[in-house]
Amino acid sequence: MKPSGRLLAVDWGERRIGLALSDETQTLAQPLTTLTRRAGKRFPMAQLVDLVNRHRVTGIIVGLPLDETGAEGDAAHAAKALADDIKRRVRDVEVTMWDERMTTARVLAAVREMGGSTRGRKADLDAMAAALLLQHYMDSKRGTAL
Repeated sequence: MKPSGRLLAVDWGERRIGLALSDETQTLAQPLTTLTRRAGKRFPMAQLVDLVNRHRVTGIIVGLPLDETGAEGDAAHAAKALADDIKRRVRDVEVTMWDERMTTARVLAAVREMGGSTRGRKADLDAMAAALLLQHYMDSKRGTAL
């Protein structure tokens, strides 16, 4: 990964794909949007490529959903397939897999802890999970991971 320029995080899900974007200095992550997959349809790759180009993304982090023991299940294999597809479509941008275990659960817990409701906000939660994934990645690269 280049040490500067925006990073895009992709939090894979069967129905929704949360996206988050870093600032140019790769210090702070913020939720960007959520792409929705329709039943029986492919991943909306054209939308992702458009966002990569529009935001001048220099690196993409794809969440790897490992199970509690660290093993790869069906979701991890699907995320790897998505990362490979992104690599084929966005050739000049490095794509990295990153352990995303429990990001969605952490976001849910944080929202509830603050007294918020998750009702009707699933798309927001997926983008927030992508932001958490991206923030953990950037913090670990700087050596400031909690």
